[in-house]
Amino acid sequence: MPIDTVLELPPLSLYVHIPWCVRKCPYCDFNSHTAGSEIPEQAYIKALIADLQQDKKWAQGRKLCSIFFGGGTPSLFSAAGIGQILKAAERIIGFEPDIEITLEANPGTAEQEKFSGFRSAGVNRLSIGIQSFNDQHLLRLGRIHDGAQALSAIETARRAGFSNFNLDLMHGLSGQTVDQARRDLELASDSGALHISWYQLTIEPNTEFYSRPPQLPEEDALVDIQQAGMELLDNGGYKQYEVSAFAQPGRRSQHNMNYWQFGDYLGIGAGAHGKVTLATENSILRTNKTRQPDNYLARDPLTLAQQKPIARDELAVEFMMNGLRLRDGLNAGFFTSRTGLAASSIAKQVAKLQSQGLMEVDSRRYQTTALGYQFLNSTLQGFS
Repeated sequence: MPIDTVLELPPLSLYVHIPWCVRKCPYCDFNSHTAGSEIPEQAYIKALIADLQQDKKWAQGRKLCSIFFGGGTPSLFSAAGIGQILKAAERIIGFEPDIEITLEANPGTAEQEKFSGFRSAGVNRLSIGIQSFNDQHLLRLGRIHDGAQALSAIETARRAGFSNFNLDLMHGLSGQTVDQARRDLELASDSGALHISWYQLTIEPNTEFYSRPPQLPEEDALVDIQQAGMELLDNGGYKQYEVSAFAQPGRRSQHNMNYWQFGDYLGIGAGAHGKVTLATENSILRTNKTRQPDNYLARDPLTLAQQKPIARDELAVEFMMNGLRLRDGLNAGFFTSRTGLAASSIAKQVAKLQSQGLMEVDSRRYQTTALGYQFLNSTLQGFS
């Protein structure tokens, strides 16, 4: 892949995919699989460690700045199992002193009982899949917890020593009113959460909702929900830094920030994706692993990964598709250091978007205007 300048190695993160859940939610299009009577935890951990050993070469001397356990439902694993994975990652790759280690957890009672163990194992940030505090909405979403369990999970996390936790919430739900959406956010804000991820429910292919779509709010009602929610979050000190991410000052997700700033990340586990910079070869690879858990467990780790270089003509698009999701944009210098392309390679596109009032650029940052952020898809199409 001929590029214009030598690539620099960006920070390195690790994504660990644990694909099992108690029940697949009707809106979920992630690589998740309903657990049987027993999850093959130890066999899967062994496969994860072999996977990481294989990917060690991509680290190129870097230590991990963040780890994210996603799924599925990672909190179905035992605290001891999560500890095994973390010890292996520290031994094989190494940790930066201020590493952020996040684990996705469900509010179910069984998972709550493990929170103290996760904290002792080295997890220092929880991401709790609340989705809503409204029992009726939770039932329609196919969730296995209720509003009382959601509140209990937050309190349990605090007692376990998690001062830093994220709450996942959804809006634009079937039958949801503005007041109901606001109430979800009020409860989240009152909980002391330092980070809130507020997603709009979308209907994705290959989901139960796609086959049997629920009645979602009309566009005008959705706009009212979004405006009311954004105002409440802002007044509560939660500043939007990405399309669906809101944080108290200094509490942005390190893992997400590295992703959006076109950093590198190793991906291990069934269906996990990664992005790695090869400075010595001046190329950037996308990697992905065997998707089906049974196949992942059955195959030799050397056959698990697929690797594909990012083509030169795709680099600018990928960089901007990530970076411009950040509300305050990103360092202009990252474009050259993390893609290897000269800034002049996108000068025409940037100038056109500026003339349309969609981007503002100086020598330090690429950033959308308020209009460009409102119509982000149109802005991003300017680079395709």
